[in-house]
Amino acid sequence: MKLSSVANARLAGGGDRVVWGAGLFALGGFADRVGLTGALSAAVPRRGERAPVHDRGALLVHLLLVLAGGGEACTDIEHLRSQRDLFGPVGSHSTLYRALRGIDGSGLGALWGAAATARGEAWSKRRGSGPLVLDIDSTLVEVHSENKQGAAPHYKGGFGFHPMMCSTGDGEPLWVKLRPGNAAANDIADHIEVLDAAISVLPDADAAGHRAGDDAALGGREMVLRVDAGGCSARIAEACRDRNITFFMSARATAGIDAAIAAARCDPRRWSAAVANPKQRRSKAHVAELTDLVDLSGWPEGTRLIIRREPLHPGAQRSLFDSDNFRYWGFLTNATAGPARLDKLMRKHADVEDAVARLKDSGLARMPFTAWDANCAWAALCTISAALVHWFQTHCLTGPLKRAAPKRLRWTLWHLPALVCETGRRVKLRLPTAHPGAKALLAAQHPN
Repeated sequence: MKLSSVANARLAGGGDRVVWGAGLFALGGFADRVGLTGALSAAVPRRGERAPVHDRGALLVHLLLVLAGGGEACTDIEHLRSQRDLFGPVGSHSTLYRALRGIDGSGLGALWGAAATARGEAWSKRRGSGPLVLDIDSTLVEVHSENKQGAAPHYKGGFGFHPMMCSTGDGEPLWVKLRPGNAAANDIADHIEVLDAAISVLPDADAAGHRAGDDAALGGREMVLRVDAGGCSARIAEACRDRNITFFMSARATAGIDAAIAAARCDPRRWSAAVANPKQRRSKAHVAELTDLVDLSGWPEGTRLIIRREPLHPGAQRSLFDSDNFRYWGFLTNATAGPARLDKLMRKHADVEDAVARLKDSGLARMPFTAWDANCAWAALCTISAALVHWFQTHCLTGPLKRAAPKRLRWTLWHLPALVCETGRRVKLRLPTAHPGAKALLAAQHPN
């Protein structure tokens, strides 16, 4: 018997009515419904005496679809051009290149404003009632050309950019600041700028009372900021206080914190069991409040120090305190709940790594232009594309696909093939019944 990995068939042409990208077609329709296409069209003004052949709003939405589908450069839009039955007339890669090169600083602000308009529509249908959690983190983007403006050596020995971004606690990216590779991870001014910019693109109902200079009485929804040790600063804490924002900051190792841990480590009355994760019967970690053992006079009133310790397993990285038995980790906060509850909320800050990974998997890992402004526009559109996908997942998908990573969405939904059929005056896309994403995509047309 001859071993074969494929069916006994031959390739042939003539399948002109078969298209791919049915999922991207649905994502584009969703962008139209939340007003993103119209907002982007208004944000990018016409240039020259004649109107462009391709509306700039539709062109940029096509780029968002390309990024969601795994594209990494302007040339990838040519794949959409071959699917006219789904996407209509699509601009060429040279048209897209010129459009992005034409976006300057004011145009970049208009892009963020367009995304904020669409976010207001998307959030209005499913607005959360609990605290709005914001996470700030930075990442490194490697490049292999010295000709890109702003590219510089970074602290890990590579070369490229060091963007800083803000996302919601459930992973929706809000804003990104493109920075040179040698920008510091603990730049206080950048943290405050990113925080204010992220608040500016939130719907008014969520941002009210939290903008710089706002009256705290305007805030109807609690807001929480979480940052790692790079953002552990009394200046950022004061900025949060001035904006009526509760802060959580991973503590840096200092002599004062070391002394506080040394004084409390043998006092069993201070330590209580941490909240276990769903896969554990009980937690092996413990938490304690050591506010009274450390000098926090330089911090805003009400700042507390919470320390978490857990058994030190082989290979674990030690932090804050040199111990042969425990790994210590702590954070500073002005929240008023119990230490165990606050520790659980702060540990969720680790999810920001998933948000960063999604963003880099949506085009941010590439900076295709040499001009700084064009790469800033590219980073903004990568962020808006990832946000669009997040809205689609939240409103239209259920089950595992609601939290699926970009790779799974591409294999399951975005690249789904379809057969174009004309019935009367309407065009239908018939999906392959056996495809695992067909049922989910059909259900996405009629979300709850």
